Formats: sequence, C-alpha cells, structure tokens
Amino acid sequence: MGKIKEDELREYRIINEIVVDAHDAEERAIGWEAYLDDVLTFPFEALCVKEVIISPLKKDEKIVALKMAASDCCKNGMFVIVEWQNRQFGVPLEQILPVDSDEETVEAIKDWHYWVESGYQF
Repeated sequence: MGKIKEDELREYRIINEIVVDAHDAEERAIGWEAYLDDVLTFPFEALCVKEVIISPLKKDEKIVALKMAASDCCKNGMFVIVEWQNRQFGVPLEQILPVDSDEETVEAIKDWHYWVESGYQF
C-alpha cells in the first residue's frame, strides 16, 4: 500500500469492477480506460489540484475537461483532453478534480486518484 489510508469501499470497487479480470499491465489499463469511459460525463469544469512535470497547469487553475485521451495515450496512466488558454491538450487525470460535476464523475476520478496515490501501477 502507498502513502494514503486504505479505503475498503474503493478497494472493493477497483478490484471487483475495474481490474477484476486483469492479469497484466495492459489489461489493467484497459479496465481503467473502460471504467472511466463509461462513467465520466464530459465536458466538465475542473481544478488543477497538483502540478506535474509533464503538464503546463499550475495548482488552482481552472480548465474544462473535454474527453478521455485516445487509448494509445493511456498505456502508462489515464489522461484527459482539456481546454485551457484557447488550447487543447492532454493532462494526467490525477492532476485534476471536477468543480461542479455529477456524483459518478467525481467518484470515478477520486477512484483514479486513490489508485495513483496508493502506489498502484498497471
């Protein structure tokens, strides 16, 4: 386990719904992509909650998340296409949280944050 407190309900959902039949990294990535694609409702306004080296976003900046990135972009993590300063590009999903979105979208993104912060990998 990584650096956060275990959440039994989230663990159950991840193991029994998201990566249930996954036997390797590729299958875990496919499971996450399918889950997020099914549950996230786009577009939604989001807030950058942390800075990462591969993204120009700074903490507390607002963006609009438009859609999931293409499958070939999600082999090492989950990425979403965002609109920011009249540009569209991909950012890691763990970098953002919805500001005003439906409950399922918020919960699914928090599931991904939990996965990353727990130290899990594909």
